Amino acid sequence: MSEPNIKRVTPPEAWRILNADPRAVLIDVRCKVEHDFVGHPAGAVNVVWKDYPSGAQNPNFVAEVRAALAARGGDDAARPILALCRSGVRSLAAAQALAAAGYTDLTNVEQGFEGDKDAEGHRCSVGGWRFHRLPWEQT
Repeated sequence: MSEPNIKRVTPPEAWRILNADPRAVLIDVRCKVEHDFVGHPAGAVNVVWKDYPSGAQNPNFVAEVRAALAARGGDDAARPILALCRSGVRSLAAAQALAAAGYTDLTNVEQGFEGDKDAEGHRCSVGGWRFHRLPWEQT
């Protein structure tokens, strides 16, 4: 399900937005284990939407996003926020929560960091940030 006020872009389009607008922020909503050990887009801010292994939703998600934005130049409801997860599903739900909290310039990064699984059940081979060879890091 999609919200009409949440844009959808591919990872290369997200990279262009981030480079064109210095106010734009990429929020990686994956759990800390994914963010640190699987890797993450360079410069992404990690604010967990659902934790591992419980899958419990972070009740402080919006407050933590607000704090992360404030630490990076200001918590403005119109500031461009791009949300990313593994494949684009959790990030859409996180963007919907941000929309409900009053944020207005929201974008979901379709394909996410790793993309969908290929025919053999592997990720990073048919889409995603890494597949497109965009800058990323591992902790």
